[in-house]
Amino acid sequence: MFQETPVYDRLVAERGDIPVQVRGEADRIRRDLAQVLPRMSASPLSAPQNVFEPRQLPTAR
Repeated sequence: MFQETPVYDRLVAERGDIPVQVRGEADRIRRDLAQVLPRMSASPLSAPQNVFEPRQLPTAR
């Protein structure tokens, strides 16, 4: 499927397989966040549109 890539093979031998390491770290972070962040079970209208913006609280009438 893939052609041999001697330059990449040499880099992996010298420095390690960085893409594999990054994917593993991303998976670890995702698992950690899944344990810390609660599941959003509220209605979509009350959920934040962006995880970095605070949730809009209902206004009193």
